[in-house]
Amino acid sequence: MDKNKIVTKIVWGVILTLAGIGVFFRIPQVMPKIEKIEYFSSFMYYIRFCFYLLGILLIWGGAKRIYENYRKLKDK
Repeated sequence: MDKNKIVTKIVWGVILTLAGIGVFFRIPQVMPKIEKIEYFSSFMYYIRFCFYLLGILLIWGGAKRIYENYRKLKDK
């Protein structure tokens, strides 16, 4: 694979990881606003779970992409 593509994939992995970390910092700021909406008040545990799951999946996917492509770059 071309070296530029591997570097691009590593950068994309870093962006995914940073987005996942950003989700964790943003959740405490957003949850009070969501709680004010009556329709969502009964689903708060589910919504909180989904936000945290999203953050975990973003971090995991980004870290996996970084790890796999860094190994390819290192082997070249």
